[in-house]
Amino acid sequence: MTQRLFPHPGLSVLLIVVWLLLLNDLSFGAVLVALVVGLLVPLFTASYWRNKPGLRFGWATIDYVAVVAWDIVIANFQVAWLILFRRDRDLRSCWLVIPLDVRQPEAITTLAGTISLTPGTVSADVSADGRSLLVHALDTADRDADIARIKSRYEARLLRIYQ
Repeated sequence: MTQRLFPHPGLSVLLIVVWLLLLNDLSFGAVLVALVVGLLVPLFTASYWRNKPGLRFGWATIDYVAVVAWDIVIANFQVAWLILFRRDRDLRSCWLVIPLDVRQPEAITTLAGTISLTPGTVSADVSADGRSLLVHALDTADRDADIARIKSRYEARLLRIYQ
């Protein structure tokens, strides 16, 4: 019964939080509307979600969010340094082809989004078979090291989060 009323509890919580953050108000009416939206949208769209992604919420998710947040802050300083203090202006930009161990579309989307959120890198394409991700790096000295860093810092953690 609970599964029918709350088909995607994580999505419900996310919708409620995002609604309240966008509204920037904690009045009774705002919370009521957020609850209605957070409960009805997943209920009406449940039939379109055939395979619900298996997620593990817990320390693995907290670890992933902390690593991504840290990497975003550090990458901001690195890109600022490249722009402000690099004398030769000769950036070593390149395309990286990252072989993927994750197979779920949601995990691949999360990885691509994480890469694009980090300044200095942007994910451009996923192969048709979903086994590799094309990433553009602003400045890299060693392609293999950058690929290994993305796989160890992000993809390995996503493998623990997505069952």
